[in-house]
Parts: sequence; structure tokens; C-alpha cells
Amino acid sequence: VMCCCGPCAMYRRSALLLLLDEYETQLFRGRPSDFGEDRHLTILMLNAGFRTEYVPEAIAATVVPNTMAAYLRQQLRWARSTFRDTLLALRLLPGLDRYLTLDVIGQNLGPLLLAISVLTGLAQLALTATVPWSTILMIASMTMVRCGVAAF
Repeated sequence: VMCCCGPCAMYRRSALLLLLDEYETQLFRGRPSDFGEDRHLTILMLNAGFRTEYVPEAIAATVVPNTMAAYLRQQLRWARSTFRDTLLALRLLPGLDRYLTLDVIGQNLGPLLLAISVLTGLAQLALTATVPWSTILMIASMTMVRCGVAAF
């Protein structure tokens, strides 16, 4: 997996000690970063040659957002760490499972394509006063592809 989420992850102490300095001095745009530490640590581990493994029998407890505002803040944090840490993960892509490679590409291109689609639709609506059916179809298609990949 590309992100071992914090409350569910376990690491070998010897592996963690090798990367601790780099992990603790994580910067984003020249400033200390305090978000996405779980994704960052996972990618550091993968870059160092370690592997990650999903264990379906594991049981963990965590806190989840219970309001829409908290959920949106969480999603914004996750999106920022995804974009930031993708640069660290680019050299990993050729060696990843095809599904993970597709997932990384989708996590980064999907929001860009969605933003372009929405802006195009709004421009069509504003300039021609017509319903942007092609934009609606594109967004629905992107949603179906993303859900299909996740279901697969």
C-alpha cells in the first residue's frame, strides 16, 4: 500500500530508526510539515527498499470526522499530502503493482481533470446559457472509473 494510515500502522524499530531523522525534519515549501506524516513515512520506507503489507485481520480504532466541515478539512489535508508526497514516490512507480500505479496516477490526475471539467462547464453555462451536458457526462464517467478501480 502507498499509505499506511497512522493508527493502523506498525513498523520495525530498526527500519524506523534508519529513517527517523529524515522523517522528523519533513518540510513543505521550506516550513516544517505537520500533515500527511503517515503517507510520508510510508513513502520513505518504500524509497528505502522496505515493503508494506496489508493485513486484513488487523484491528485498530481511530477517530473519524462527524461533521461535514471536519470531513472537508480532513480531505484537504489528505489531498495536500498526496500531491506533496507523489513527488517523492515518482521513482517508485515503475516497480509498483499496476493497481497501485493506477491509483497514484488517479489520485493526482483525477482532481486536476475534475477542476478542468467544472471550469469548462461553468464557462459554457456563462457564455452560452446552455446546459454543459458534456461536462456532466465527463464528471459522471470519471466518478464511475474511480469507483470501478476502487471496487476492483
